[in-house]
Amino acid sequence: MKNIFYKFSGLIILMFFLAVPLLPINAANLNDAFRVDSGDIYSNQDRLDSAAYNARFNIAGNAGALTPEQIISTAITALLSLLGVIFVALIVFSGFSWMIAGGDEQKVTKAKDMIRESLIGLVIVLGAYAVSYFVIGFLMPGSQMGAF
Repeated sequence: MKNIFYKFSGLIILMFFLAVPLLPINAANLNDAFRVDSGDIYSNQDRLDSAAYNARFNIAGNAGALTPEQIISTAITALLSLLGVIFVALIVFSGFSWMIAGGDEQKVTKAKDMIRESLIGLVIVLGAYAVSYFVIGFLMPGSQMGAF
């Protein structure tokens, strides 16, 4: 078993070191790979810039032009996302506590209660996220969240 593991890991390492010198060969043509050629020399635009423009991302370089509404909506979204992650982590921690309870009824009951409370909190946070997404989408129709 060890012999197969050593052969397989040696093969993976060998393939990695053989592939590294080939990376600059592919990188030499990346500028041309992302070009759009429509026949007109003035309409060539990077595909990534085009995708960013169509997704309404700021590619003009005026990053300081955020409105207070955009800052508040980003803060609300980030806060609700963080709360969602915290509640999911609490659910995982509670499940782990339940697994290592070892048959102790008090620990199992505590873990079940914690899972129930975390699920209720997660549902509330997801509801608040949905409501804020809906409201922000209608208050700022040109924003990233409001692009329906």
